Amino acid sequence: MAKRDYSNWTKEQLIDEVNQLKKRKKYGLVWEDKPEDVVLQCQSKLPVLAQVKEKEIKTDPAKPTNILIEGDNYHALSVLNYTHKGKIDVIYIDPPYNTGNKDFVYNDHYVDREDGYRHSKWLSFMANRLNLAKKLLKKTGVIFISIDDNEQARLKILCDRVFGEDNFIANMIWQSKTGASDAKKIDITTEYVLVYAKSFVAAEFAKNKFSYEVKRYRFKDSYEKERGMYYPDNLDRGGLRYSDSLNYAIICPDGTKAYPNGRIEFENDGWTWKWGKEKVKWGVENGYIEFKKNKNKRSGWAVYYKNYMYADNEGNPIERSAPQKNVIFDIKTGDGTLAIKKLFGDAIFKYPKPVQFIERILNYVDLNDNSIVLDFMAGSGTTGHAVLEMNKKDGRNIKFILCTNNELNGVGSELVKKNPNINPEEFGICRRVAYKRLEKVIRGHKQNGEGDFVEGLGGNLKYYKTDFVPAEPTDQNKIALTQKATEMLCVKEDAFDLVKDAGVYKIFRGQKNYAGIVFDQRAIADFKKEIAKINAKFSVYIFSLGDDDFSDEFADFGNKAKVFPIPEVILETYRAIFKIKNQKI
Repeated sequence: MAKRDYSNWTKEQLIDEVNQLKKRKKYGLVWEDKPEDVVLQCQSKLPVLAQVKEKEIKTDPAKPTNILIEGDNYHALSVLNYTHKGKIDVIYIDPPYNTGNKDFVYNDHYVDREDGYRHSKWLSFMANRLNLAKKLLKKTGVIFISIDDNEQARLKILCDRVFGEDNFIANMIWQSKTGASDAKKIDITTEYVLVYAKSFVAAEFAKNKFSYEVKRYRFKDSYEKERGMYYPDNLDRGGLRYSDSLNYAIICPDGTKAYPNGRIEFENDGWTWKWGKEKVKWGVENGYIEFKKNKNKRSGWAVYYKNYMYADNEGNPIERSAPQKNVIFDIKTGDGTLAIKKLFGDAIFKYPKPVQFIERILNYVDLNDNSIVLDFMAGSGTTGHAVLEMNKKDGRNIKFILCTNNELNGVGSELVKKNPNINPEEFGICRRVAYKRLEKVIRGHKQNGEGDFVEGLGGNLKYYKTDFVPAEPTDQNKIALTQKATEMLCVKEDAFDLVKDAGVYKIFRGQKNYAGIVFDQRAIADFKKEIAKINAKFSVYIFSLGDDDFSDEFADFGNKAKVFPIPEVILETYRAIFKIKNQKI
């Protein structure tokens, strides 16, 4: 880690540092912390949000509003630490894999394989963002992080440090491709998804939060007998701990013998029966064993046991369920590229994650209408697309927040090179790919860019860019921050519909609440008269150069109004963030 200069620290800061060092682990991941420009930038400029109104999409006022933020994700996460601290249910990110093949940019430069600080830069990048992301999760929140072999081992140790080893849930394995016949060594066909929870006993979380994979079976009428519905399951198994006592002959209806794996004689190939001899004898006598002719079995017979459905007190069958597995093998990377081609008519973004893959991951967790999904490395916008698909299928109203930069990439970069007169901003990743994708999915689009029209999924979207105000705590800068804080406050309160703009104050309506912003203390009396007409709860933000919140002015409103001083409530969050970032982990 980089050396630190303690010469100007106060006594209180030094004591706090000593206490932090005592808590620090004496083992684990160590790297050379590399300064990052976007982090250092926040020492002199504070990030805010600025809405790009012409990119707003609104198809149904009854549906929730989703958020797309254009800008560096460190700045976006800083803003979200004020607007959404402790509010996010699920985070999914697909960070750069740091392959050394121009997939990871640090301080405006690609990090290649020959860079001696390649891994340190990547770890610094990830640590800066994961520390901010952790604060956004609810106590029951969970994060999924895609990664491959280049940084998987380091990421696991980093996440153990950020989230805690006890909060590690799983290392999921995704067979993302079928393979290549020309591989020079071992053909790598898998990637990973690290899964961590924010803060809880992992077993308790898995019990109460993780969804279960519901197995639905189609039952034939002949299966419904005196014991109810069942499904037949193969009695033989491969991969169980081998035992000779489970490798024996079962006598079939025609008197022939069947061994595990369809063998016609005894051998040890690792396959066994699931049941022992006595249980099979009982199963045959009591109708729990089925024999079926099967040409694919060398013995000519397949042996099954009957797996009956559970039933409730009234005898109605209950679907059986089992914990989710940590292996995904039926979705491939090519599915993501195919989805992009169907939307745009061309593969304008390389290696997007498939919608089905993100849906599968999100369905590992129980999500409801109040749930919020965050992807702060959104790329082509697959996570937003997946949430919209889930909402359409299940009638839910899950919300998403996406953050991505607007750097030129792939097709967009080529277009700008060929047409120097066009605005490059409109051809970056956020505007050209993520936003256009969400627009097409929400409003509807032509198949492959020119074919039959595909009906839209519906939904609402607000588009923001990260902006900045000077960080120096002068009165002038506090006024500037207050003037630019309107969008942040609307995002925080989930209240976007402007009801009243009196210049000195504004009132916004959300689906469940209202938000009011008073820019001039002299307007408080008029503002109170206005909100007295509205039968709803209010979050009231009043400009103050200090931290006076004027709550006494609203004592007569009781619980109807919660009052906060601005910009102090925002500055408090930013001071905490930058204090954290000055401490090395």
